[in-house]
Amino acid sequence: MPNTLLLIPTETECKWADGLLDSLTTDIVVERCGFGPIVAGVRTAHLISQYRPQRVWLVGIAGALDANLELGAAYEFDQVVCYGIGVGCGSSFQTSGEMGWCQWTGSSTRSDSQEICESLRLDACAPLTGDGCRQLLTVCAASANAQDVVWHKGKFPLAMAEDMEGFAVAAACALAQVPLRIIRGLSNVAGDRDQRNWQSAVAMRAATAMFTAQAKDA
Repeated sequence: MPNTLLLIPTETECKWADGLLDSLTTDIVVERCGFGPIVAGVRTAHLISQYRPQRVWLVGIAGALDANLELGAAYEFDQVVCYGIGVGCGSSFQTSGEMGWCQWTGSSTRSDSQEICESLRLDACAPLTGDGCRQLLTVCAASANAQDVVWHKGKFPLAMAEDMEGFAVAAACALAQVPLRIIRGLSNVAGDRDQRNWQSAVAMRAATAMFTAQAKDA
């Protein structure tokens, strides 16, 4: 069984990473987890059951929510939060946490009981600044415009980037008690849907290069 499971969401992202994964050792297996939070969570749970890895990595692209981040560059995150599970939409949206609900509460009769609400810590590097964190926001639908970004940042002002798989993969890993690390290359400014401005391939190659460098030291 491999020690490390590397998850890449889509076939297109795999193609952009082509060639950069050739030097991986045999104890690293690469699989697609799928696009979006539902399939990604289910697929991750299945792959963990199949391979029983000691650790999981998620590598892909994301939209930047922080103006200080560089497009085409890659960043590792140490916390992932979830937007879209709750009630309402737009300015009336309430997160599950604001409603007082957890997405999962383990049985109180088990010693490994746990809660999954709307935030999960990752097995990542040190925080970006003293008391801050690299926070990744997982959404069910990516920001289509600046107003969507305002709504997302209104709920999670520390979020630096948005993706569509991170929280689901993290939840599957948390339930399986397998550590997860997430690297995302920033392909575009969140809310900008004009792909002429995007740097998707460059961002994915940067994220893959960061993973290969980190994996050698792991």
